[in-house]
Amino acid sequence: MTSVAPTPALMIQGTGSDVGKSFLVAGLARALANRGLKVAPFKPQNMSNNAAVVATGEAGDGPDGEGEIGRAQWVQALAARVAPTVHMNPVLLKPQSDRTAQVIVQGRRHDILDALPYQQRKGALLAHVLDSFERLKASADIVLVEGAGSPAEVNLRAGDIANMGFARAAGVPVILAGDIDRGGVIAALVGTHAVVDPADAAMIRGFLINRFRGDVTLFDDGLTFIERRTGWPGFGVLPHLDAARRLPAEDAVVLERPQGGAGGRRLTVAAPMLSRIANFDDLDPLKADPGVDVVFVPPGEAIPPADLIVLLGTKATVADLDFLRAQGWDVDIAAHVRQGGRVLGICGGFQMLGRRVADAEGHEGAAGERPGLGLLDIDTEMAGDKTVRTARGHWTPPADATGRPAGGPLPVEGYEIHMGQTRGPGLDRPLLTLDGRAHGAVSADGRVMGCYLHGLFTADGFRQRFLETLGLPAGAAAGSYTQALDAALDSIAEAFERHLDVDGLLAVARAGVGAAVSATATADAATDAADAADAPGAP
Repeated sequence: MTSVAPTPALMIQGTGSDVGKSFLVAGLARALANRGLKVAPFKPQNMSNNAAVVATGEAGDGPDGEGEIGRAQWVQALAARVAPTVHMNPVLLKPQSDRTAQVIVQGRRHDILDALPYQQRKGALLAHVLDSFERLKASADIVLVEGAGSPAEVNLRAGDIANMGFARAAGVPVILAGDIDRGGVIAALVGTHAVVDPADAAMIRGFLINRFRGDVTLFDDGLTFIERRTGWPGFGVLPHLDAARRLPAEDAVVLERPQGGAGGRRLTVAAPMLSRIANFDDLDPLKADPGVDVVFVPPGEAIPPADLIVLLGTKATVADLDFLRAQGWDVDIAAHVRQGGRVLGICGGFQMLGRRVADAEGHEGAAGERPGLGLLDIDTEMAGDKTVRTARGHWTPPADATGRPAGGPLPVEGYEIHMGQTRGPGLDRPLLTLDGRAHGAVSADGRVMGCYLHGLFTADGFRQRFLETLGLPAGAAAGSYTQALDAALDSIAEAFERHLDVDGLLAVARAGVGAAVSATATADAATDAADAADAPGAP
């Protein structure tokens, strides 16, 4: 009988958050896909309010088995040139406040938990994680796994499913990534080796360095020092790649850095940074356009003069209405509209533009009701059912100042992820037609607009014509956003082949972790999962 070799897998963990794990998995996925391998990206547990809807035929909140995954895994699937599935991110945590998060399991809404109960119960989710992992392995040549946070967070190690808990349960070798651009990369890598459990450290087969600026040979002694102190081989040093900026960011931490201010651009789009901002990557196609300057406005600062203000999605609409008013942004938006400016609300931002938002049962946090900004004649009631679906349709450009039609319908597509039902006479002036139904709202003067459709600006024809209605000269908008993103992934993959030992990484994946380590890890994981399943209130 001929034995079938197990599907290779490799896990990229990091010395901390935002060291480039999502980027590294995406780049390696494209490099291996370019070699002819069928690659499946996987992240056991993700914490992000940037989500995508995927139509998988599996159980989900939406029709036809549609469910949610982290946006980063959607991008990684694009990099691998495979269709995304809910199994690429079986556990997704969507923060609603500083202490609570909505828990999405294999694409569908599972529960709302605060931090401590989740830490006590997360081990019970390991069975779902391993189930998804095995499903991916069944149809892939290699699975690339992304960790979360850092394995050095030993206070979170018990019941872990995101880093070493998964690696040991699934028998997946680990490569540890450090970000030299942040500083302290030698201490971060050597320190991780010093604090993790020896059995966890045994899963690590090497390290790599990300985001080096300058002559990489200047770090040769650093590489030697790390290898000597840890016993891990180095697999290369990646330079700072400009193409990486063209990939969607997963973590809102990137918005805490200075934003906007490109200068010399024709249009300015301003987006207030709500406290629970979601799907801020909706503006990525505008950021990539040389004619547009996207400015994320941090708390405490006034909204600057802009051609368009965009209110993005939020995981807690009622709470973020309070937050918006606390910053004085409601006054800025009202003044902007009085002066003839335009406003677009997407998802939670659409809800905020109405007369009232009510959450009587506290689906997104504390129960309550707030007056909206009153710019659209709509009201929103939060309901128990969550809308999760992909959609496509069209947008008809408005007539120009002389009343002449501005052209025929332009296609749009994207996805909806929201709580709540929106009603009111403002819907009689829809912004879009989606799947044959009127969708969204436009004010009587045409200057305030809103809809639930995420991904709106990825439609090139719509984006280009919409920007022209804001004043961008005809034909000045950028070309295909999707093609530019694909080209960026190819450029990144080429850099990986030049600067990383991709053959060596592939060899590590194919070698696995060894029978002894794997057997021990499987036994430990089974015990942890059984203990977690017996815990009070376990899912």
